Amino acid sequence: MTGPVWVLDEDDALEVLAYLVTAARTQVDEAAEYGPMRLLTAARKVADRLASRASEPTAAFARDHVDPMPELAVPREGREEYLARLDALCAELGSVLAARYVPGRSS
Repeated sequence: MTGPVWVLDEDDALEVLAYLVTAARTQVDEAAEYGPMRLLTAARKVADRLASRASEPTAAFARDHVDPMPELAVPREGREEYLARLDALCAELGSVLAARYVPGRSS
């Protein structure tokens, strides 16, 4: 039996870690609306690496649900729609996690 396939190698992980740490520092001086944008950018970096290395359900989540999210900060106009998309993204992620980790459950 072979071990799990790593989604991030050390260089990929270091890139995401550096982004998160520097975004945390930058966020101190930015408007609060930039927080979700920074987190979604990091999520997109991870999702990009998932596409070719993960199981099909995980890759499909990354491709079909993370990639389409806008890279903008929380918009001043259309805020409710943006928040609804984030809520749907969270719900879909919950479904993927439950299907993968809850025995006897599939999506």
